[in-house]
Amino acid sequence: MSHLERREKERQMREAGRLPNGQSLTEKFPVLTYGPTPKFNPATWDLRVFGAVERERRWTWEQFIQLPTGQMTVDIHCVTRWSKFDTTWEGVMFRDFLRELELTDEARFVIAHCDYGYTTNLTLEAMDDDDVMLATKYEGRWLHEPELIEHGGPLRTVVPKRYFWKSAKFLRALEFSPVDKPGFWEAGAYHNEGDPFKEERFNRRGF
Repeated sequence: MSHLERREKERQMREAGRLPNGQSLTEKFPVLTYGPTPKFNPATWDLRVFGAVERERRWTWEQFIQLPTGQMTVDIHCVTRWSKFDTTWEGVMFRDFLRELELTDEARFVIAHCDYGYTTNLTLEAMDDDDVMLATKYEGRWLHEPELIEHGGPLRTVVPKRYFWKSAKFLRALEFSPVDKPGFWEAGAYHNEGDPFKEERFNRRGF
């Protein structure tokens, strides 16, 4: 795509309400990760759910991939100012996953815990949307394949209505909490909500 073609597509996407202010179109899929890419061992991997639930749960890899799955095609927006359109993901829709759980009345927030201690936080209301997914595949391929694992394999959240750092890579646990717990970036300079269409990038003026 030429520079002029890219600019024209950006104009069209912005007019269609799909390109937030301050963002530019990319056809690539940039990799931005804090820390190393973990190795995936399906024999030892598991996903834990804890906190404001009636009972803690764990799924092995084989158990998790037996859950009902869905597919969605969405736009994604990175806080570093790139946007990628029409990305296709497969996995367990978060609303369907909630049906596997018994939340207590205290559950208000979802804290994603990832390999190497990384966390990110969102409200339960934001996560309980029809386009939020626990993704295992990207463009028809498993995220744990060598060429894709750096994008969060074997499991990541995909939350299209938030900047992409809120879509937690290398997911290992979900904590349901009565109180908010700012994650790795949110405890520093990044905005707690991260809505790209409100340009909620940073939480300190002038950063």
